[in-house]
Amino acid sequence: MTSETGPDTTPSRDDRAASAATATPSPDATAAAGASPTAPAGNGRRRRALTILATVALAAGIGWAAWYLLVARWHQDTDDAYVQGNVVSIVPQAMGTVVSIDADEGMRVEAGQALAHLDPNDAQVAYDQAVANLAGTVRQVRGLYSSVDAGQAELAARRVAVRQAREDVRRREGLVAGGAVSGEELAHARDMLAGAEAALSASQGELSRSRALVDATEIAGQPQVQAAAAQVRQAWLELQRMAIVAPVSGHVARREVQLGQRVQPGTTLMTIVPLEQVWVEANFKETQLTDMRIGQPVEVRADLYGGRVRYTGTVASLGMGTGSAFSLLPAQNASGNWIKIVQRVPVRIELDPAQLAEHPLRLGLSMHVDVSVRDQDGPVLALAEPARAAPLLSTDAYARQLAQADALIARTIEHNLPPATDATARR
Repeated sequence: MTSETGPDTTPSRDDRAASAATATPSPDATAAAGASPTAPAGNGRRRRALTILATVALAAGIGWAAWYLLVARWHQDTDDAYVQGNVVSIVPQAMGTVVSIDADEGMRVEAGQALAHLDPNDAQVAYDQAVANLAGTVRQVRGLYSSVDAGQAELAARRVAVRQAREDVRRREGLVAGGAVSGEELAHARDMLAGAEAALSASQGELSRSRALVDATEIAGQPQVQAAAAQVRQAWLELQRMAIVAPVSGHVARREVQLGQRVQPGTTLMTIVPLEQVWVEANFKETQLTDMRIGQPVEVRADLYGGRVRYTGTVASLGMGTGSAFSLLPAQNASGNWIKIVQRVPVRIELDPAQLAEHPLRLGLSMHVDVSVRDQDGPVLALAEPARAAPLLSTDAYARQLAQADALIARTIEHNLPPATDATARR
């Protein structure tokens, strides 16, 4: 029996696979569909981060530029700087053997204080001889003054004798014609007159010679006395130089002298460093000296105290050449075999004495120097200064010795003058 049915609506295998493929989305499509709604939010955060970074960099650049224009370009600094000062060598002025040492390394000494002593025996003997010679010379000069007085008296007597001889000749010449006096007696009278006149001339010459030795002088100013006084002064100085004194106040450094050492003039025994006179020598590159002037303010820090101590100072002078120019073996750049190197020029910086007294420095210490070059009115080279009323550095430690010698000479002369009080006897 044949039955009639409608068309077959059951899907085939291929149709089911196609439908499944159409109905189920692929993973890539799903990912793309899920990412597209959130993409604008991520780009916004990145742009904000880049904007903030650019703003910070711009602000830093503007701040650095402002700092450089307002502050940094007016300052030049270097850490190639060291403390310098006067190193006073102590040398003997006379030859001798060291018998005592009165100062050791690190001690504070004052100007005029004895640092060492030499054997004084030889100098004492020479001094005693010079004093005795001065006393004898004063007494000899007193004799010269007395000889002048005696010469004047003798000259007066000779004049009387000449006057009497002339009277005798005159009387005899009148009596010869009458025969009362013989011609022989007249001749003898004339000879007596000639002898008296010769003796008068001799007395006048002797008096002139005596006066030439003492005229217009006192005993203390007579040349022979002055020569003897100079010998006493020299002997006194030699005796005083047996004590080696400090010419300046400061601290002892590098003591090299030993007891019993035979020293010669010029031998360095020790050194003295006046720490209140130190300065800083900063070696700036030649490219840093363009705006540097004398008198500009300086801030200095010492590695010894760190950043807690800051010294104030001023530029005192700029060096007259680089270090290589004044070296023992200067560079020969003209040879053709050379390398260009930025040179350094020493700049001297004076420090505040009050700060040095509060925080003392020592020679050779490392320093950091910052020079403010804003004020450029000062000179590059030091100008000629007017004549100083006193030298830049001086000492009177040795002048005291000479003053003592002069007082001793005056006493020696005074003790050998005559006891008379009249001006004639004590000329």
